[in-house]
Amino acid sequence: MPQKLSPDDWGALMRIAKESVFAAANGRRPEPLQDSALSPELLEDGAVFVTLTKSGQLRGCIGSLEAWQPLAEDVRLRAYQAAVEDPRFPPLSPSELPWIEIEISRLTEPVALPYERPEDLPGLLKPHQDGVILADGRRRATFLPQVWEQLPRPEEFLDHLCAKMGARSNLWREKVLDVWIYHVEEFKQKPEW
Repeated sequence: MPQKLSPDDWGALMRIAKESVFAAANGRRPEPLQDSALSPELLEDGAVFVTLTKSGQLRGCIGSLEAWQPLAEDVRLRAYQAAVEDPRFPPLSPSELPWIEIEISRLTEPVALPYERPEDLPGLLKPHQDGVILADGRRRATFLPQVWEQLPRPEEFLDHLCAKMGARSNLWREKVLDVWIYHVEEFKQKPEW
């Protein structure tokens, strides 16, 4: 993990996310960032997932697995997308904002997890620590480490991840898949709108 972000940096990222979600819910694009107001850490390339929950239930989640743009810009874009582009949900409306909580997960660079037999995979995972990416050919899916809270058993976690990838849930039991792991630094807040 790169150096942990300061409380001021997390505050700035949360303000950016809040402004993007608010703009999205009101049918607007978020304002461009003012780079001069951001710390050097927020201008370094970073990858994030932004998760929106409404009264504790998932309401949108979009992110990137690879760092290719400044961290602050990735937060701005992913917050907007989580509000209006997650295909599992209709676009967020202004009336929902009072119940929305924002969580930002900053990802480390994914690292390949080699293994030789399908039955070895569950024992290589660290529940509540590892984010996991599974790939089989062109199909690919990920779960953030926070998903372990709902799926604490590695076998169940992998079953659901295969299903998310669009494969049979037991695919990981039948063949060796491409697997990467990553970790996150997260910050969560229920903003005042």
